[in-house]
Amino acid sequence: MRKPLEHIKVLDFTRVLAGPYCTMILANLGAEIIKVERPGIGDDSRDFGPFINGQSAYFISINRGKKSIALNLKSPKAVEVVKELVKEVDVVAENFRPGTMEKLGLGYEELKKINPGLIFATMSGFGQSGPYSRRPAYDMIVQGMGGIMSITGEEGGKPVRVGTSIGDIVAGMYGAIGILAALADREISGEGRMVDVAMLDGQISILENAISRYTFTGEVPKPLGARHPSIAPFEAYKTKDSYVIIACGNDKLWEKFCKLVDREDLLDMEIFKTNPDRVKNVRKLNEYMEEILSQKTTAEWDEFLNNNGIPCSPINTVDKLFKDPQVKARNMLIEVEQPGVGKIQIAGNPIKISGMEEEVAKDPAPQIGEHGDVILKEYLGYTDEQINELKKDGSMG
Repeated sequence: MRKPLEHIKVLDFTRVLAGPYCTMILANLGAEIIKVERPGIGDDSRDFGPFINGQSAYFISINRGKKSIALNLKSPKAVEVVKELVKEVDVVAENFRPGTMEKLGLGYEELKKINPGLIFATMSGFGQSGPYSRRPAYDMIVQGMGGIMSITGEEGGKPVRVGTSIGDIVAGMYGAIGILAALADREISGEGRMVDVAMLDGQISILENAISRYTFTGEVPKPLGARHPSIAPFEAYKTKDSYVIIACGNDKLWEKFCKLVDREDLLDMEIFKTNPDRVKNVRKLNEYMEEILSQKTTAEWDEFLNNNGIPCSPINTVDKLFKDPQVKARNMLIEVEQPGVGKIQIAGNPIKISGMEEEVAKDPAPQIGEHGDVILKEYLGYTDEQINELKKDGSMG
């Protein structure tokens, strides 16, 4: 079964998370990813734990199935090799600080002269324009600046980051979307495009109703714990043994819930008549919800309410995902046989497309420069002698 991006080749200069996450998405859809790394050092994330036999599980999880070539980009010969490879690929992806690729002689304006159909995707903290464009950035920096930390955490508590590196991940997703849009346009125009994605922009884009709430009411959104700001009941409630999430997204579900738990008296209360009423009186509502839900365990509520059409869920710890039948049915945990490490499980591909076979296993992440010789021979027709010359003078690892 053919993958939709099997005809696409990507020259990947990205490292750590945002960029590698972007190219991982493309790889999952069939693109061939040629990862350019520093000789002897590689991607910074190779030094991020946890480690198994000296190899980074962090690196493996987002670089599986890619090919690696080690090039010293400070060497003019290595830069020439890159320019030759650019003629053969569809996409260049990078997430250096703005200006870095230009200093190397590998900026978009230079590379599009070599390959007019090239898609050049750049992911950075603040983008290629604006007063902050040259600032360094990490995930937590943009989580803080982008407003998402200001609405995350317990009500009245200290600032809390989102539990995953959502600044990097969202930028990676938008990078992949931008690349796919540019590739689709190239089918019509025949011309390449530059895709400019900023981590900060991504954080602002996912604030969803926090922005509209502020513009409509003038009130600055604040952390609400697990509570939804404009729907009730819609949060995590204490049960007999832990917590359960109940999400009654409309008045009909609220009515159904009350009938199922034999509390039709709540339907007669004016303070709970409509969703806006329940949101306004959410503290009082929660007193009743806790009273009701404390009578059974989370597992009992999960089974009972879901069987009766009320959106409901436990709060799973990561280990429970490995036993979940839905996760298994969707192949969302797959196996990588990593040389020197053995079998490890990683997240599967969340994009399901008809005619594309579901993977239950994935090719391993590369060692630094593992595919360099093969890439130069297959793409550029280099001889062993030419490759050895590059290695001798330090242009290639």
